[in-house]
Amino acid sequence: MTMLTDDLLASFDESITDVAHAVTLPPEIYTGQEFLDFERRAVFATNWQCVGRASRIPNVGDYFTTTVNGEPIIVARAKDGEIHAFSSVCQHRGMQLVDDEGHCTKFTCVYHLWSYDLTGRLLGAPAMERTADFDKKQFPLPALKVEIWQGFVFVHFDQQAEPLGPTLATYAPYLEHYELDTAVCPGTFTLTGLPWNWKVMFENFNDGYHANKLHHTIQDFCPSELAAFPVDWQPGSNVIFRTNGYIHMDGGFNATTKALMPIFPQLTEDERWRSTFALLPPTLCMGTAPDQAFFFIVRPTSADTIDVEIGYLFHPSALEHPMFDHLLEMSDAGVQVFVQQDQDATMKVQRGLHSRFAARGRYSWQEESHVQFNKWLVRQYRAGWPAAGR
Repeated sequence: MTMLTDDLLASFDESITDVAHAVTLPPEIYTGQEFLDFERRAVFATNWQCVGRASRIPNVGDYFTTTVNGEPIIVARAKDGEIHAFSSVCQHRGMQLVDDEGHCTKFTCVYHLWSYDLTGRLLGAPAMERTADFDKKQFPLPALKVEIWQGFVFVHFDQQAEPLGPTLATYAPYLEHYELDTAVCPGTFTLTGLPWNWKVMFENFNDGYHANKLHHTIQDFCPSELAAFPVDWQPGSNVIFRTNGYIHMDGGFNATTKALMPIFPQLTEDERWRSTFALLPPTLCMGTAPDQAFFFIVRPTSADTIDVEIGYLFHPSALEHPMFDHLLEMSDAGVQVFVQQDQDATMKVQRGLHSRFAARGRYSWQEESHVQFNKWLVRQYRAGWPAAGR
């Protein structure tokens, strides 16, 4: 018996009214594997998904691999200088070609030595001359559509998908002075098997309500009562964001509560008094502070587990600082405090959502972002809901 019933679909209406009256989404959509399978089809497969930073592959021949909605993918910079993304599944017998990162001139399947160029075009297929009507042009690695936004690489399974950039226009002015296209990412780290649903991760990232409650002392400089929601979400937008003010200029998410790295030089004084926190569902959470931007790439692995890739972005001048490595270590140590506190909270949220007593709770005004996220989600759910469930 399916959980994708017309009653469940109708129940979402209670979560997309104004924040003063809305209730949280049903607990079962955070815990049911059938619902994640539905989301993979209706949400992940039909939207742009972030796979990393373009700066990770600066040179022709550079590549990395990742998993996008369960599919093994190669992301490579080809001879045309552009970034291409395509399946890592050999079109002969289905073997995965590569599962690492590096530099090459072509990808060769070690099983039978079929080889492909940096765009996925089939170059060589040994001993196929006796195969009737075999044409190499008919067997490229299936390609994904690629778009670069603010230095992030996004991919879409539909080659006819509408461009991503215009759907993120409301957030773009808040990033203009960061010039993220040229920002430096010193590297990322990935946390695997985190025991909570992907939506719990998104909600926690953009939850102003818990800011100086769960994170008291270390985030008192950026208190919940200074959360603001400058743009109401509208259909067609693929970003939900808020700002959060500071009690002093140039705040920082570390033990000093002050920025450690060089400030992005183009920031206005107003921008130095706040952070932004944004959701670009279904895979990217990102935010800004005066001295850095930070991002989380979320990859669900089951209804109850996710992998998260985390990275920081700095102005290029930061790397010229003689104490850069030490400052980065201090900055990361502060972030780890937040990560550990959030991990404990989100693990227990997921555990609670499995309880028979899990409720559809009410929202504080400081959780306006959650209602906007609900609206984005429900629009996706309605579009992809199985006809039998309607």
